[in-house]
Amino acid sequence: MQVVTVSGTASEVGKTGLGCALLGRLPGWGAVKVTRGHYRSCGRDPDTCCVSHLLGPRPRVFAERERTAVDGKDTGRYWKAGAADVRWVVAARGQEHDGLREALGDLGSLPGVVVEGNRILERVTPHLAVLVAHPGQPEVKSSALRILDRIDVLFVPDETAVAEIDDPGRVAQPGVENRGHQAHGAPTTVAAPMLAPGAI
Repeated sequence: MQVVTVSGTASEVGKTGLGCALLGRLPGWGAVKVTRGHYRSCGRDPDTCCVSHLLGPRPRVFAERERTAVDGKDTGRYWKAGAADVRWVVAARGQEHDGLREALGDLGSLPGVVVEGNRILERVTPHLAVLVAHPGQPEVKSSALRILDRIDVLFVPDETAVAEIDDPGRVAQPGVENRGHQAHGAPTTVAAPMLAPGAI
């Protein structure tokens, strides 16, 4: 199974939109959303964001469609984009990798999986690691700074640029698959149109 990670320099930069675009071009692939929670409210709308009530001594991996195929949630968008299956990992600090391992095990029969999250790259080596950075975003999350040397592609949504990925299978081609993240130098930069909410 191939793994493509989609990370971001900040929230709301287009990670899920890019993940949806990839899933639309990768038939049969699944998706995993990794959410790191805190044992307190995150300060956002608890109905749409806060997962503190879901945390426990072990990470939780949600597979049920009533939990993952929810309108307005990132996992719901992955289903609509054509994902063959979706997992939502909710984890406290230090639990992310165990949760991801369980989710990938669940989806092991699929040809590949798109994984959204930042901290997972600290201990996982995907076939392709993409970092989404919006040109208008002035701040960079500390979790993004820690993974910069593991990124293969820097994706910058740009409304004036046009970029097409004609061969989504390229993630398996020599030179991309299993590249040494510490030694391959600067990531490739791709500028592409911002994905509109209804574009998928």
